[in-house]
Amino acid sequence: MTASALTRPGERDRLPVKISQIDWRLAGLLAIVAGTGAMMLYSLGGQSWQPWAAPHAIRFAALFVMMLCLALVEPRWWYALAYPTYGFILLLLLLVEFSPLGYTAGGAKNWLDLGVTRIQPAEFMKLGVVLALARWYHGASAQEARFHWKLIVPAAIVGVPFLLVANQPDLGSAMLIGLTGVAVIFAAGLSWKLVVGLGAAAIAFVPPFVMFGMHEYQRNRVLTFLNPEADPAGTGYQIVQSKIAMGSGGALGRGFGLGSQSQLNFLPEKHTDFIFATLGEEFGFVGAFALLLCFAAIIVISLRIATLSHNHFGRLAAAGIVATFAAYVLINGAMVMGLAPVVGVPMPLLSWGGSMMLTVMIGFGLVQSVRVHRYLELPKSRGVI
Repeated sequence: MTASALTRPGERDRLPVKISQIDWRLAGLLAIVAGTGAMMLYSLGGQSWQPWAAPHAIRFAALFVMMLCLALVEPRWWYALAYPTYGFILLLLLLVEFSPLGYTAGGAKNWLDLGVTRIQPAEFMKLGVVLALARWYHGASAQEARFHWKLIVPAAIVGVPFLLVANQPDLGSAMLIGLTGVAVIFAAGLSWKLVVGLGAAAIAFVPPFVMFGMHEYQRNRVLTFLNPEADPAGTGYQIVQSKIAMGSGGALGRGFGLGSQSQLNFLPEKHTDFIFATLGEEFGFVGAFALLLCFAAIIVISLRIATLSHNHFGRLAAAGIVATFAAYVLINGAMVMGLAPVVGVPMPLLSWGGSMMLTVMIGFGLVQSVRVHRYLELPKSRGVI
């Protein structure tokens, strides 16, 4: 199908044409990563599909179909629902904070107990921030995007959920919301002078924030990161065991299902936050590097899709989804290798977790939608409707 044909509305609106325009390379890479996750969860479950591997695989299969369906939805619908989606997820965050539905797990009140299931609204807020910012900047002028008093609006879009999530306290999700928001604002054309100034202010703010703004357990995590060997059986246990697991894998790994740190339960959170360490232990440097290459390919392909969009909303929305995904990978990878504090960020599609996988696959449904409808033009408007 030629580009000239796709620019004709009557042609590009046909379902077979839309399906042909889905980026199947991207879809295949996502399936490879999720399949690797199912394989690792099978290993961690004692060579059994239960309790993690089968649900992980079934969940991904269902969400993969959902992603393909979302790819066929025109960006104008994503555009129309951007503000309502953000507002609804913000309401869920407020319910977590101020209603009896808020549920505490792992020392953080970051779950919403709906009776039949529990959801983590902070995960969905990353998508909400991307949509709201992309909608706002679609109607903004170049001057407003560079430096203008109206930047208080996108700052509030990011800042309000950031503060709510940080107060739960869930530093990992708060960091992801903040990084995602900053990435979209930067991609929209923020002035370099302002970027440098804000970066310097953020660096200067870190020490007093660590000492006076963090909860005690969060501060301990930062101090432990700086010197994990000071308390290897206590606060430094997670990082030390993760580094042992990664290092013991060597070049080719100890073999599938033969990782001592994970199989003997020395490695904490082995199926969620530290599953990448399990992969490194069982498949070594080669296996871990191959997975990182898959992540890199997903990011590069998605960024390419963002540049193809003929409307600013699509470009920024796709770029924001990529930024969220990249932040997941970078933070988790650095965390398990001892290069960053333990902040509870999972590895996307590899780790066990329903809310995270749902958010990621909805996000890539949006990226695929931008690709399928890349020639679509959207009117410039900031109104709610």
